[in-house]
Amino acid sequence: MANPRNAKLADQIKVILASTIERRVKDPRLGFVTLTEVRLTGDNREATVFYTVLGDEAERTASAAALESAKGMLRSTVGAQLGMKFTPSLTFVLDATPEVAKSMEDLLARVQAMDAEAATQATGKTFAGDADPYRKPREESDEE
Repeated sequence: MANPRNAKLADQIKVILASTIERRVKDPRLGFVTLTEVRLTGDNREATVFYTVLGDEAERTASAAALESAKGMLRSTVGAQLGMKFTPSLTFVLDATPEVAKSMEDLLARVQAMDAEAATQATGKTFAGDADPYRKPREESDEE
């Protein structure tokens, strides 16, 4: 979204959807849903709504079904509040950011454990050559 107007419109759509989901969607399948981002196409005809759900896989699938069933009502609410010529069609996509962040944290913890193990193995060891292997400029002595 290079266009700042699209970015502002996406933020407005996100706010409208969040308040509508909180107040008007009464589906019991809907879990604790958080909208993370809305992306619009260049012509503002399609909006991709990224969301996360707190809970296990069953709650994620139930919330996805609830959002799909409420898609028409949500789109009409967005159109009524924005007053645009064309209301964008909504596509709900489960955001993978929490899973990616968890895997990154696991990798960092594993690397940190490997560094600690290497540090414990290096205690009491000496270098094979000189302690400072880098060449230094030759120092002239007073005798020369």
